[in-house]
Amino acid sequence: MSVPLFPLPNIVLFPGQRLPLYIFEPRYRELLRRVQETGEPFGVVRILRPGAAQGETLTGRVSLVGTLAHLRWAETHEDGTSSVEVEGGERFRVRAFDTSHSYLAADLDLWPLEGPLADLHGMSGQSARLLAGLMRVYPQEAELIRQHAPQGALLLASYAAALLPLSPEQRMRALEAPTLLARIAELLAILPPVPDLN
Repeated sequence: MSVPLFPLPNIVLFPGQRLPLYIFEPRYRELLRRVQETGEPFGVVRILRPGAAQGETLTGRVSLVGTLAHLRWAETHEDGTSSVEVEGGERFRVRAFDTSHSYLAADLDLWPLEGPLADLHGMSGQSARLLAGLMRVYPQEAELIRQHAPQGALLLASYAAALLPLSPEQRMRALEAPTLLARIAELLAILPPVPDLN
């Protein structure tokens, strides 16, 4: 499938995650018009390094793994800029870039997680550990975190990735994990250890 791409510095979008965006560049206004006319998603990819000063092309500076973004709402302002909110969908790999538009586009292959996405084979236990770890990181907001935590391991992992103080590289490793259990393990690995009460 071929879709427009929206490269962002230090942003990694996960399935089910909501992301507000402010569209002001002419090329991304054109991208937004296309998405609104067709109803298709666009891809969010991370800019790996600022390389314009070194003359490196954008295609050489963006991740080859990203997430489809589905437009949830858009408001166009009087000056032609827009505020939008998108929701993360399927993960993908870039097969080939398409530079024939004002914005970057690419031919993509969807890259679903391997294995079960339901709470099976020990996933419930890992999910519980992840939620407990989140509440340990933010003890003042623990009850709010518990109340707003989504059901299901996939969305819980996305929720944790949004809340935890991860570096962009850690977020990418979690997104690129081959299975849901591996993604949760990546997130668990950065949590502080459980205090020893003995």
